[in-house]
Amino acid sequence: MSEGKPKTGAAIRSKTGARQMRKEHRMARRDIQIAFLLQDWEDAYNVGGMFRVADACGATELIMTGRTPTLPNPMIGVTSLGHHRRIRHRYFPTHEEAALAVKSEGYSLVVVEIADGAQNYAEFEYPAKLCLVLGNEANGVYSSVMRHRDAAVYIPMYGKGRSLNVHVAAAVVAYRALLG
Repeated sequence: MSEGKPKTGAAIRSKTGARQMRKEHRMARRDIQIAFLLQDWEDAYNVGGMFRVADACGATELIMTGRTPTLPNPMIGVTSLGHHRRIRHRYFPTHEEAALAVKSEGYSLVVVEIADGAQNYAEFEYPAKLCLVLGNEANGVYSSVMRHRDAAVYIPMYGKGRSLNVHVAAAVVAYRALLG
């Protein structure tokens, strides 16, 4: 084996190797635009984690509403590991105002929620301009936002828990939308 080439099964540690992998995988990605609406989140660490998810899946932006912690909250920066500097974000004081603004920009609002008419996230046909709505960690997506949804998807739970952590759920659904 020549020096400089990783052993089979070895982790890729170089920036060049990681860039090459991103280039190869970009070709497998659907041509889709994704944004996330964070409705009334309470935990700044979840917001920081969401910035990492948004960057990882190439999202266009995060839209925060209500009580959702925003920058310069230091907990967001700590958890995001700098990804908050790479993802566009904006804030709306009211949830409905955010939902209407996003829809007026051509996004389809798809709530990630256990709701009437919700489809399994793995079987849903995601639109090309998608805004995933993720509700409050304890209370879900509020009716003021639900009334503007275009669709709802849910992630089946096979254990005793009712749901995943909110930014983990966002990652699961976003990657399904990206990969088709």
